[in-house]
Amino acid sequence: MYNNVKLDKGLYSITGKSFTQALTQLDPDENYVNTELAGLDAFERQLKRFDIRVSGENCDRVEKFFVSQESAVLFPEYVRRMIKQGMNEASIIGDIAAASTYTDGMDFRGMTVTVSGNDNGVSQGGSLPQTTVRLASSASALTKFARKLNCSYESIRKQRLEAFGVILKGLGAQISRAVNKLAVTALSTGVTPGSIAGASITYADLAAFWASIGDFDMNVMVCGPDVMAEILALDEMKLCVSDFMSSGKVKTPYGVTIVKCAAITDGKIIGIDSNCAGEMVYGTDIVVDYDKLISSQCDEIACSVTVGFSKLMSGAVKVLATSAS
Repeated sequence: MYNNVKLDKGLYSITGKSFTQALTQLDPDENYVNTELAGLDAFERQLKRFDIRVSGENCDRVEKFFVSQESAVLFPEYVRRMIKQGMNEASIIGDIAAASTYTDGMDFRGMTVTVSGNDNGVSQGGSLPQTTVRLASSASALTKFARKLNCSYESIRKQRLEAFGVILKGLGAQISRAVNKLAVTALSTGVTPGSIAGASITYADLAAFWASIGDFDMNVMVCGPDVMAEILALDEMKLCVSDFMSSGKVKTPYGVTIVKCAAITDGKIIGIDSNCAGEMVYGTDIVVDYDKLISSQCDEIACSVTVGFSKLMSGAVKVLATSAS
């Protein structure tokens, strides 16, 4: 049972397994089917074991993790989860990436897709139209994004975990915004921007931009906050309030999700078919220095993620320059 599991920092260093995966191997989830603990994972069961409350009005202080050597082992995973949550909340990757893959190297080779021939039908003995897939001619290096929080144990030990978690989530959000910038830059590189008809963007400009993607389906537009404000001010967008209230997403009347990305500062809108435009490549998930965090003598929290982004089908991306360019 979960209250008999021996916790030590070696659970963080098992090759090919995360801390939670290693913990789950010792304390399988299937042991708790149809019990009051069925909704908890192995890490959350350990929080219950040591009576550590990480959220809510009566949540514990940071020092609660360090009441014993075993409970201290849980602190790095708590930190990682809070940072990961902050990353997820600030990320636009789920809106724009058609695929997410993992590699154990420090670089990756994307794919290039070339379509030839036509779709008018094939006569007897005629040549078949082709879609050719090739590896990219050169490898692309993964990029490491990292952040360090300078804080002594004495400065945080009396802080409530929910408040401290907000700081950790902010750390993750900063990393995520850098990853967002990497992704939108990769998507828009090499795409010649179109232009709007007048001095400021109109609903007709958006409709024409949406139609310009041809055989693909532009289902996402990504833009900076200034351009998004212009779009939201259009009279036609007033019709979309109910969509936002029901889904939390801003959509045009013809169903395109508009995503805000502060990394786009040149007034451009990137229109994509999110079903086939790009691939997110992960070299690592969020990594924290567990050895230092287990010790109450730590004076910093460092975290990093190593990622890359590649364009899969170039025709699935369009760029529109607005008056803010």
